[in-house]
Amino acid sequence: MTLLGTLALWLAFLLGVWGALAGFMGGLATPPRPDLARSARHAVFAMCGALLVAVVSLEWALFQHDFNVEYVAAYTSRNLPIFYTWSALYAGQKGSLLFWATVLSVFGSLALALTSRRHRHLLPHVAGVVSVVAAFFISVMLFGHANPFQRLPYTPLDGSGLNPQLQNPGMVFHPPMLYLGYISITIPFAFALAALLSKRLDADWLVAIRKWTLLSWLFLSIGICLGMWWAYVELGWGGYWAWDPVENASLLPWLTMTAFLHSVMIQEKRGMLKKWNLALIIGSWLLSIFGTFITRSGVISSVHSFTQSSVGYFFLAFLIVAGVSSFALYATRLPLLEAEARLESMVSREASFLFNNLAGAGDQGHGGSAVL
Repeated sequence: MTLLGTLALWLAFLLGVWGALAGFMGGLATPPRPDLARSARHAVFAMCGALLVAVVSLEWALFQHDFNVEYVAAYTSRNLPIFYTWSALYAGQKGSLLFWATVLSVFGSLALALTSRRHRHLLPHVAGVVSVVAAFFISVMLFGHANPFQRLPYTPLDGSGLNPQLQNPGMVFHPPMLYLGYISITIPFAFALAALLSKRLDADWLVAIRKWTLLSWLFLSIGICLGMWWAYVELGWGGYWAWDPVENASLLPWLTMTAFLHSVMIQEKRGMLKKWNLALIIGSWLLSIFGTFITRSGVISSVHSFTQSSVGYFFLAFLIVAGVSSFALYATRLPLLEAEARLESMVSREASFLFNNLAGAGDQGHGGSAVL
C-alpha cells in the first residue's frame, strides 16, 4: 500500500502541473481554448482521485500498524485508541501536508463541478490556481523530505505513539476544522485571481464565492472555538487564549474574512470597495498559508509546535512568490477597479462599513478613498 501511495502522489503531482498549464493556457488563449479548459478541469478531478488513494493508503498503514513506515512508527502504537489512530493522519507534518492537498483537491473539484454556467468563464483559471497550490503541497512531500510513505531500514516492534498532549477529543475535531478553514479560502482566492486574469471584475465573481466564503469563515470559527475549549481543559496551555503565535495565526485570516463578509455587501449593492475586497481575499489566503507555515515550520516557539522541520523554507519561498505575483497582478488591474459610487458622507452606512473593516482587519496602508 505504501508503494501505491507513493505512486499516487507522483501521479497527483503530474496532474497538478498539467492542470495548472492547461487551465492558464486555456483561460488566456485568444480565441478561447475550451479543450484545454476541459482538460484542466478533468486534471483536477483525476488529481483528487489520486490523492484520495494516497490518503486511503496511509490510513491503511496506520490501522495495520505497519511500523516499517516511518510516519506510522512516529505517531501510532499498538495500544493507541482507534480515534487517535485516525487523527494520526494529520498529527505530523507529513500527514498534514497530504491532508491539506487532498482536501484542497476535493474542494476544487466541487467548485468546478457545482459552479453555475453563469460563472463558467472563470473556471479555467480557477482550475489553474487550485492545481498550482495543490502541486506545491505535493512537491513539498516529494522533494522536501516529507513523504509520509518513507520506509525505515528496519521494522520496530511498536511505534512511539501519539504525543500525550494530543490524546484529547479535541485532536479529533479541532485540527481538521482549522485546516478546512485554511484550505477552503483557496477557492475564493482562485475565483478572485480568475476575475483579475480575465478582467471580469464586476460582481459576478463575488456571487460565485458567496457560499465558499461563508463556509471558510464557519470552519475557522468552529476550529478556533474548539481550540479555545481544548486549551482550557489541557493543563499548562494557558486557558482559553494565550496569544500563542499559532493561535494568533489562525485568528488573522478569520479577521480578514469577517471584514470581507461585511464589505462585500457594499460592492454588491453600490459597486464600492472593489479594491478593498480583492485585497482582503488575497490577504486572507496569504494569511492561511502563513498560518500553515507558522504551525508546521517550527521557526517559532509555540506550545503547538512538536517538531522542527526544514520545509519552512519551501513555505517561505512559496509565500513570497505567491504574494508578490498576486499583488502585482492586482496592481495592474487597479484602473479597472474604480468604484461606481463615492462616499456621500463620513457618517453614512458605507463609511461605517469601511471604518469597521479598517478597525477589524487593520489599516493596510491605504486611505479610505484608495479602496473604494
